Amino acid sequence: MITAVNSSVLIDIFAADKRYGAQSSEAIRKGIKEGNIIACSVVWAEICGAFDNSNLTKDAFDKLGITFSFVDEFSAMLAGTLFARYKRFEGSRSRMVPDFLIESHALTNADQLLTRDRGFYRQYFIDLEIWDPSV
Repeated sequence: MITAVNSSVLIDIFAADKRYGAQSSEAIRKGIKEGNIIACSVVWAEICGAFDNSNLTKDAFDKLGITFSFVDEFSAMLAGTLFARYKRFEGSRSRMVPDFLIESHALTNADQLLTRDRGFYRQYFIDLEIWDPSV
């Protein structure tokens, strides 16, 4: 089983979130037991800002057992197509291209996405299996 992880879960862990930190940590442990956990380049970039330097970011990911995974061409094209549809029908800018890149990458490179931001994905990524550690 390959699990892609979203930034929301990692922020819970790295920021020691009182409400979700323990649940997110347990989900990472369970994901490692069941297979591999990957994080795409967008997630790595988002999380890197939480650390003083990129070496600390890499060390944190390594310690959790999370593997780096590039956003491939197909995932990027899918993200762009779905983002264009979102802009056309939603008319809102509450979501950005990085959200679509993370989900497209998970859909094409993993069996499921570990995230707490599950509502948005149902409309645009209906085939994406969502694992929310908070439920």
